[in-house]
Amino acid sequence: MKFLDQAKIFVRSGNGGAGCVSFRREKYIEYGGPDGGDGGRGGDVWVECVDGLNTLIDYRYQQHFKAETGIHGMGKNRTGADGGDVTLKVPVGTQVLEEDNETVVADLTEVGQKVLLLKGGNGGFGNAHFKSSVNQAPRRANPGLVGEEKWIWLRLKLIADAGLVGLPNAGKSTFLATVSAAKPKIADYPFTTLHPNLGIVQIDGNSFAMADIPGLIEGAHEGTGLGDRFLGHVERTRVLLHLVDGSSVEDPGEAYRVVRGELEAYGHGLAEKPEIVALSKCDALTDELIEQQSASLEAACGQKPLILSSASGHNVDRALRMIMRAIDKDKQDAANEVPSKEQEGWHP
Repeated sequence: MKFLDQAKIFVRSGNGGAGCVSFRREKYIEYGGPDGGDGGRGGDVWVECVDGLNTLIDYRYQQHFKAETGIHGMGKNRTGADGGDVTLKVPVGTQVLEEDNETVVADLTEVGQKVLLLKGGNGGFGNAHFKSSVNQAPRRANPGLVGEEKWIWLRLKLIADAGLVGLPNAGKSTFLATVSAAKPKIADYPFTTLHPNLGIVQIDGNSFAMADIPGLIEGAHEGTGLGDRFLGHVERTRVLLHLVDGSSVEDPGEAYRVVRGELEAYGHGLAEKPEIVALSKCDALTDELIEQQSASLEAACGQKPLILSSASGHNVDRALRMIMRAIDKDKQDAANEVPSKEQEGWHP
């Protein structure tokens, strides 16, 4: 299945049904009177977060979604039926944005969340609604209200606990394939990964989700390479594993600074996330070269990098345990920041 993480669609709620002008006419009934029914309401447009979806591919081939119009009122005081609603089913982690692609309307992060996007128009009153002691035979009825319409963007941001970042060919996909059952494409040329991959990692009886995104290069925030749009998939992560290839780059410190610059240019709090820095592909380096490359990377990042090799498994488990500790710490900090209802008390 093709991975699609962004789609622009048109949504429209239903018009309300018109009210009816009708009078009761029956044989042997001396006084009839108005009996026009009201129109039904137009259908609403909802967006719902459901389980079992991991892409927005359903909105690649259908971009227009319109709710049904309410049925018009009829004689004998018959009210028209309401129009059917339209429900957009989206995967967990989907954001709904306005047409400007910046204003967030809804952020669906849990299965079962449901948000009303557009409300259907009310049905019009029939002439029976307007009868009174001074107007016993009204000959007017209201038309139904027109529904709303607009273009919206759907953007999927994968929900993962840890994210992999780095330059192209830094060993991110190899690491994900080593620690999980994910099968990302792996090759010896840049930009092998063209769309994000998600894998479930298990270590010491615990598990967490890890996201791998396409590599970043200098100027990605300006659209160079594949751009930085895929960074949205690591926005929700609790920790980043920054891989720097020690076998192909002459200056690991500069490679680190390039990626950090792109994270800061992207914003959305990515630069402030906890980060674990690792020098990857160490199985292809001599001990002397490992020490030299590690010193360059340590000078740039301010912490001692982890010497890592996905091919040989060197320090892979150690990296996973470091990630797990960072995830647990972030969860604990988040729990401490949210006061309980008992602590909040009542305030006027």
